[in-house]
Amino acid sequence: MDDLVLARSLFGTTMGFHIIFATLGVGLPLMILCAELLYQKTKDHDYAIMAKRWTKGQAVLLGVAIPTGTIAGVQLALLWPGFMEVIGKVMALPFQIEIYAFFIEALFMSIYVYAADRISPKMRILSVSLVLLGASASAVLITNVHAFEGTPAGFRIENGEIVDVDPWAAFFNPSFFISAAHVAVSAYMTGAFIICTISAFKMLKNRKNQRVFSFHRKALMLSLAIGGIFSLLTALNGHESAQMLHEYQPEKLAAAEGLFETQDYAPLAIGGFTDKETQEIKYGIEIPWALSFLAGNSFETKVIGLNDFPEEYWPPLFVHTLFNGMVLIGSFLIFLSMVGFVWNKLLKKTHFPKPIMFAFVIAGPLSLLSIEFGWIFACTGRQPWVIYRILKTADVVTGSTQIGVLFILFTLIYVILGVAVLLVLKYYFKRHPVENELDGDLPPNGSMSVY
Repeated sequence: MDDLVLARSLFGTTMGFHIIFATLGVGLPLMILCAELLYQKTKDHDYAIMAKRWTKGQAVLLGVAIPTGTIAGVQLALLWPGFMEVIGKVMALPFQIEIYAFFIEALFMSIYVYAADRISPKMRILSVSLVLLGASASAVLITNVHAFEGTPAGFRIENGEIVDVDPWAAFFNPSFFISAAHVAVSAYMTGAFIICTISAFKMLKNRKNQRVFSFHRKALMLSLAIGGIFSLLTALNGHESAQMLHEYQPEKLAAAEGLFETQDYAPLAIGGFTDKETQEIKYGIEIPWALSFLAGNSFETKVIGLNDFPEEYWPPLFVHTLFNGMVLIGSFLIFLSMVGFVWNKLLKKTHFPKPIMFAFVIAGPLSLLSIEFGWIFACTGRQPWVIYRILKTADVVTGSTQIGVLFILFTLIYVILGVAVLLVLKYYFKRHPVENELDGDLPPNGSMSVY
């Protein structure tokens, strides 16, 4: 493999690993906050236990998110020096502000973990709210650099020099708000469905222990409610994102849908794969006119096809599969949430059939998979550009010849880290089973001595 492919593979592997922990680091605080609020409202001890246990898991995941995020930052500078030269002069604001966001998250996470039993209920809610705010802000700020890559603003390159720099115009680039909303709501969705997976799995294992079963059932219904809301919001935001692509990166939208010829009443292709030779989607299902409506809220919207661009500007055509995977998983999660609502609230049934329970168990891994699909689609679909129509990826890559060795070493590190995280979580929760906490007496005045 050449240096460009190796550099992209190394950085892609780093981000693919980091994004798991970063996403859960944003999503889980929302679930902790909801459990905390429900405890304060209902005085149901189970929600206090949920908040405590999820916080322990959050602390472990945060311990991996921080170093892997640091590695990603170092690799940006080492692998893409030409890119970071532009970012340093034009788009440094998000990195600078993110320091304060992380400070808020880390500070109030420490307060919530170590002082929850010594502060008032209002201060606990405030603490976890600020953890959520700091985590969400960090994700939004860092992702804004990616948004800038797709819709650059606030500078020009003239005779090889960066001129007319406007940092705030670059910060509030055209896709900032849509990108910010997408990273937040998709993270909240994923955090909820990870809890859904754990709860459903524990319910299947504890069908005969009614007390434990009831505890995990409450967690399951909470996760389905939060997950359903944010999976729907993610889908609505995805519609806005498609319209943003139609306006600012039309070849990316065309590649996502395998559309080669510019047309109005353009069909939406579901499934299948893009055949470059025949210039069609093979084995897919086409919904007539749907792509035009998706792109411009009108069936008459003209969608530009790939053949209107030089072939060297085409993104890799496999992004169609990534886009479909992301959309299909999102649709499945919405459906799953609706099933849970109907079964529990409308039919008033307390037990779910086993097939539905198994579907709940795979919901969390699927939501993480959709995050990975979305991230790869977003970055790969922008190729061959690192900054759209301004700077090509091949022009900013490092000249180092040792990337292959680093790729192997970092991959091994990530495998070891991933296994270690799973073992630590398993060890902790095995040593501290929920049964030991469920029968504890509730302390006076709402104090959470479970901490």
